[in-house]
Amino acid sequence: MRVLGIETSCDECSAAVVVDSSVILSNVIATQIELHRPYQGVVPEIASRLHTEWIAQVVRSAIRQAGLGVEDIDAVAVTNRPGLLGSLLVGVNFAQAFAAARNIPLVGIDHIRAHLYASQIEHPLEYPYLGVLISGGHTIICKVNSYDDIDVLGTTIDDAIGEAFDKVAKHYKLGYPGGVVIDRLAKQGDPYAFLFTEPVLQKGSHPYDVSYSGLKTAVINQLEQFRNKNAPITAENIAASFQRVAVGLLVKRVRKALEDTGLKRLAAGGGVAANTLVRKELTAIEGIEIAFPSMKLCTDNGAMIAALGYQYLRDKNYDGYALNVSARVAAFKRSYP
Repeated sequence: MRVLGIETSCDECSAAVVVDSSVILSNVIATQIELHRPYQGVVPEIASRLHTEWIAQVVRSAIRQAGLGVEDIDAVAVTNRPGLLGSLLVGVNFAQAFAAARNIPLVGIDHIRAHLYASQIEHPLEYPYLGVLISGGHTIICKVNSYDDIDVLGTTIDDAIGEAFDKVAKHYKLGYPGGVVIDRLAKQGDPYAFLFTEPVLQKGSHPYDVSYSGLKTAVINQLEQFRNKNAPITAENIAASFQRVAVGLLVKRVRKALEDTGLKRLAAGGGVAANTLVRKELTAIEGIEIAFPSMKLCTDNGAMIAALGYQYLRDKNYDGYALNVSARVAAFKRSYP
């Protein structure tokens, strides 16, 4: 089955053609980074307007790069939740028209589930496994029982890890996107120049939940308080020290979840899964099989949408052409070992 995947949940306009969930024939990603850079963040109105201008060309390029014609597409999968409403509507409306004109199946895809599935395209793991979704909008630790059966063990109680990266980078004018810049600067910095402490959750909190708001505030507003002796205040040292604690907090929760659940397989997804220290620290966990998506599959992309879409389509789980969008995260089961 040749599935066209369309992703426009935020500021990436992407389309891909994937065969049977595993063979990527094309994966076109038109990024808007340069156009949002002056604002140090995504401007929703600009994002949706650019999606409107680009979507037809991006889909056309994806089909052409796959060596196919429009008539060769068997089904369409499109992100319909969560995300920026204006951006989601552009992708879903285009997908509806494309599928209806060809009289082929259409399925709406949850962006979060797609990120958790992304590593399965290239490095399939046997279910169940521990999934870690780390991005600008989400931080989730979960037990993945199947492509559509996920038990959330822990999540952020405030800022997502990627959001904290972006806000620290914005405050210190390090550049945009923040996560990429901090990762690069941290390689030249001293991770112990500033001794930031890990946030302590309130008594009774779920054991796998994380919090990044306090750490972000400390890095932005209390830098001198945490400086280690006379360590120089440089962008590299700030980045390295902040990243050490942010990633360490996450890895500590992941280790506990693996120990408590007894799971021996781990998959990470989302933009922060491309972070150098995240990959190093998670790979260092002994006794588990681990899978990361390739770098191009960490960011928002149509290939992960098409690949996950195939799983629903294979099980005859279609949506009608009246598919709607939602900015909110769909409800997930909360579960604890």
